[in-house]
Amino acid sequence: MADRVRRHVVMSNWPVVLQHGLIRLRPLRQRDGRSWIAVRKRSASWLQPWDATLPAAAAMHAEISPTFGAMVRRSRAEAKAGRTLPWALEYDGSFVGQVTVGGIAMGSLRGAYIGYWIDADHAGKGIVPTAVAMACDYLINELGLHRIELNIRPENQASLRVAEKLKFTREGLRPKYLHIDGQWRDHITYVLFEGDQPGGVLAGYLATQ
Repeated sequence: MADRVRRHVVMSNWPVVLQHGLIRLRPLRQRDGRSWIAVRKRSASWLQPWDATLPAAAAMHAEISPTFGAMVRRSRAEAKAGRTLPWALEYDGSFVGQVTVGGIAMGSLRGAYIGYWIDADHAGKGIVPTAVAMACDYLINELGLHRIELNIRPENQASLRVAEKLKFTREGLRPKYLHIDGQWRDHITYVLFEGDQPGGVLAGYLATQ
């Protein structure tokens, strides 16, 4: 009973900071605006094929050109409500991307999904797998989640390698699952369950490096 109570309380225990070596996950904040815009601009062509978009019907009712500040405020409110974990991704003290846990559900599901992006200049350095592994360990060990998803476009080879490096299990194809880069796109769902890696996801990944 005490463990269940602790895990319920920690859902609202935002902000959360996780770190391994030079790689750090910490809350996205208002003063990240300039760095965020610079990184997104520099990496625009590299990120665009994987960026979430809104279908026309939804875009008509969406906020027009929401500011970075508005995005941070919404993310913070969602984090405090226990529905998301909006982390900024740092490497050696510099902002290089984001790792966001969304769809956090407790009850009989106890699951969530993880999304991420990184500056093109820092891709391929093991930063994303390490960050996602830290997030997985937090979700399992601190929040007591049972199921974690990565939903990846079949064409996104870099993200597919992240799932494979962290020993996620391929569950199957979800046709037209998410609206990405202007169209409904197929995604492959990879899953990690509580207990799949008893020694920890980060420890398992680092042991292979």
